[in-house]
Amino acid sequence: MPVDPMQPGPSAEELFARALAVTPGGVHSPVRALAAVGGRPFFTRRAQGAFLEDSDGRRLLDFCMAFGPLVLGHAHPQVAAAASSALADGWSYGTAEPYSLELAEFIAARLPWAESIRFVNSGTEAVMSALRLARGITGRERLLKFEGCYHGHADAMLIRAGSGLAGSGVADSAGVPAAVAADTVVAPLDDVAALEDCFARHGPRLAAAIIEPLPANHGLLPQRPEFLQRLRELCSCHGSLLIFDEVISGFRVGFGGMAAATGIRPDLVTWGKIIGGGFPVGAFAGPRELMARLAPLGRVYQAGTLSANPLAMRAGLATLQLLESGDIHRQLEALGARLEARVHALGLHFARVGSLFWLPGGQARPGVLRSAAQGDAGLGTRYALLFRRLLDAGIYLPPSPMEIGFLSAAHTAADIDHLGDALAAADAERD
Repeated sequence: MPVDPMQPGPSAEELFARALAVTPGGVHSPVRALAAVGGRPFFTRRAQGAFLEDSDGRRLLDFCMAFGPLVLGHAHPQVAAAASSALADGWSYGTAEPYSLELAEFIAARLPWAESIRFVNSGTEAVMSALRLARGITGRERLLKFEGCYHGHADAMLIRAGSGLAGSGVADSAGVPAAVAADTVVAPLDDVAALEDCFARHGPRLAAAIIEPLPANHGLLPQRPEFLQRLRELCSCHGSLLIFDEVISGFRVGFGGMAAATGIRPDLVTWGKIIGGGFPVGAFAGPRELMARLAPLGRVYQAGTLSANPLAMRAGLATLQLLESGDIHRQLEALGARLEARVHALGLHFARVGSLFWLPGGQARPGVLRSAAQGDAGLGTRYALLFRRLLDAGIYLPPSPMEIGFLSAAHTAADIDHLGDALAAADAERD
C-alpha cells in the first residue's frame, strides 16, 4: 500500500526487516545502509525545505541534500510546479520533445564549452557515454583517472575510486574484468611530476583523462589550478581528450561549475544531480564537432528509453533559471562562510568550497588536503561517532566519512548555528 505521510506507519526497524527480505542489504545504494557510520538506515517519508521526516516521525535538519542535487532544498515550489505541470502532460513519450531542447538551449547559450548536449539518466551513464565517445574519436583504448576520484560504477572507473568504495577501503569491485581494468591508468592527484611521467609512458595510447576538477568523493580535495592547467596542456599535447566530471560541482560552485571557476576548458563535460532539479538525470556535452560523432550522426552508439525524461527536463530548467543570476550562489557562499567560521572556532578539521563542505571530525590539520594519500587512518571511527551524536540531535550529515555535505538555499543562518551548537556539544562530550 502507498505510504500516507500524514499517518503513523511502520517503524524503521520494521521497514528494514522487510527490505532485507527483498533487496540486497535492504537498500538500493550501499551508502544508504549507514554501515560506514555504525548505524542502520532510517526511512524518509517526506521532505520539505531543509528538513527530512522519517518513518518514526523524527524531523531531521538535512545537510546531505540527496548527495547534492537539491541546491534549492527539498520540494522547492517552482521546481514542484514545473514537475506537476509535466505530470499533467504525460511523463514519458519515447519521441523527441521540446523540453530537453529548451534546457539544452538554455545551457548552451551560457556555457561556450557546451555547444552540444546529450541527456541521459544518471551521472554514471553520462561518464560511460563520454568515455566511449572519447575512444571512438581518438581510436585509442586507454583511459586515465585519478586516485580517489569517483566517476560512477562503470567497470573502467571502479579502480581506486572514492565514494562508497573509499569508505569501505575497497579499491576495486568484484566483477570488473581484468582486461577492462588493464586499460585504466591511475595517477595521484596534485602530483605534477607523476602526471608528466604518466603521459610520457602512456600518452600516445590515452583516449582521455577524466577528473573531478573538484574531487568530492574522497572527502573534499580542492586541486591547485596549476595542476589542472598542466593536465589540460598534456592532454592537448598528446591528443587525449580532457573530460571534466562535474556531476557534483556543475552548477553548484557557480553556474558554470569548475570549468568557469578555473577558466580551463574541457573537451567534454559530464553533469548530473542539479541539472535535473533532483530528478534522475545525467548529461554530457562538448563542441559540436566532437558530439557529432554520436549516433545518429556518427558511429559511436548511445541510447536510452528514458533519456531526456520530460519531468527531469522541466524541473532542471526551473532550477537553472533560478540559479542563473548568481544570487543563490552568493547566498550559499555566505552560509558556507558562517559555517566555516563556527567550525574553525571549535578547532575541528573542515574543508569548504562554496556550498560543498567536508566535516570529517577530529582536530584541524595544517594545510589543504589535496590527495587521497593524505587521508587519516582514524577518520572512520571518529566520524561514525560524530555522525551518531548529531543524528541524535536531529541533524543528518552524509552517512560516510568520505562523503561531503551540501548547503541549500532552504538553509538559514539559524540552521547553520544549530549545526555549530550541536558540533560544539558533540566535541565537548568527546572531551
